[in-house]
Amino acid sequence: MTNNTQNDISNFHALLERTQAHAVDFLNNLDKQSVSATTDINTLRRRLGLHLGNDGIPAERVIDELVAATEGGHLGSAGGRFFAWVIGGALPSALAADWLTSTWDNNAALYACGPAASVVEEVAGSWVKEVLDLPSTASFAFTTGCQMAHFTCLAAARHALLRDRGWDVEKDGLTGAPAIRILASEQRHGSIERALRFLGIGTAALVPLTTDADARVTADVLSKELSASDSPTIVILDAADLNVAAIDPFSELIPIARTAGAWVHIDGAFGLWARASRQHRSKLTGVEMAHSWATDAHKWLNTPKDLGIALITDSNAHRAAMAISADYLTHDATTRDQIDWTPDWTRRARGFAVYAAFRELGRHGVADLIDRSCAHATALANGIAALHGAELVFAPTLNQGLVRFLSPKPHASEEDHDAHTASVIAAINAEGTAFFSGTVWKGRRAMRISVVNWRTSDSDVHATINAVARVLVSMGSKPVS
Repeated sequence: MTNNTQNDISNFHALLERTQAHAVDFLNNLDKQSVSATTDINTLRRRLGLHLGNDGIPAERVIDELVAATEGGHLGSAGGRFFAWVIGGALPSALAADWLTSTWDNNAALYACGPAASVVEEVAGSWVKEVLDLPSTASFAFTTGCQMAHFTCLAAARHALLRDRGWDVEKDGLTGAPAIRILASEQRHGSIERALRFLGIGTAALVPLTTDADARVTADVLSKELSASDSPTIVILDAADLNVAAIDPFSELIPIARTAGAWVHIDGAFGLWARASRQHRSKLTGVEMAHSWATDAHKWLNTPKDLGIALITDSNAHRAAMAISADYLTHDATTRDQIDWTPDWTRRARGFAVYAAFRELGRHGVADLIDRSCAHATALANGIAALHGAELVFAPTLNQGLVRFLSPKPHASEEDHDAHTASVIAAINAEGTAFFSGTVWKGRRAMRISVVNWRTSDSDVHATINAVARVLVSMGSKPVS
């Protein structure tokens, strides 16, 4: 080994130690800083938009200047007081495993490219099915997120439905194929439409299913729509919608859909994890009867992003929709080649973070994380709704709730309440203690409360309620004396 090589390795080690110090500093200050980003876009562009010179600079300087330039530009979504979109924080072991994944730097497409990555994915996938109590024979894929998990599951559904009508969609495409119909809840997530666009099925094929007062699809609505056509059909049901965590009645709906010959897919981006809960498991009774499920590990399992999970009962359809072969690829029939199951080619070894999270938590730890999050969501929703000038719009049945803020103006209209709600949300986020997002529920503006982070504590809940109270008083809502 030359002196130059030794120096390079020594410098590399020093750089990683320096980077670790930056990361630890960020984590140590996560709960002390504003959850909202505090640096505006113009400042970030000025700091980061440097002239790219012809010559490089030392790696240590690159990292130090990157940290300095982005200061105040990071949303505190990794912390315990982020309650806006359904974004989890990374468990310690999952974060550390993800650092190692980047260090090992294998392309987890083939067993030949990373044997350990392939085997750990086998094990982690089996644990997902075990913890969620889904069929052990289902195939699975670790994708970039639930968006691509939907894509993967619906690609398998497309293959199976058209195969059963005598059409090979992978060879012949969709031109001339029987038209596929999609029945999905009116409360569906936008990732469903995107998946249909990506797959060439198109959003015009989607028939919205109206929901009841609890945002759930009913048996009568589903039966009526199924009987309207004999086209190959995919029924998409919710294991917790994004606003109120509504869970469709699977034990009623799935048998109806299966009897009609439809493929049943579950959007369980976060709610599917309630299957691991002692308190909330019964809400998903019957979900195991579906054909496919999509969820995220980077939500309620609290792995780093990006990590979605697709699970499919028809493994032949799954593999047919995804697999590829070429002379320059090395295959072994006795091992798992991830490229046969995911839409990715070059990809991260996502199994390590899932494996680590499960081992850190265990089955009881996963259940406790779910139950704890739901309890915090209830405490937040009820605590905020009890404040003068606030009202409860939808009480949490899982980990999601809605509140609304009433305008203090005399004879305020619904439009006034909507505008005031939006203003209060913005003011809460600017205050920095916590961060929320707005939504529209049944035509009214509301603030969505979502809890999925392992860091969230009772003290986070209390600090947040107190911060909201201060904001309301500052905006004219007088507390009851």
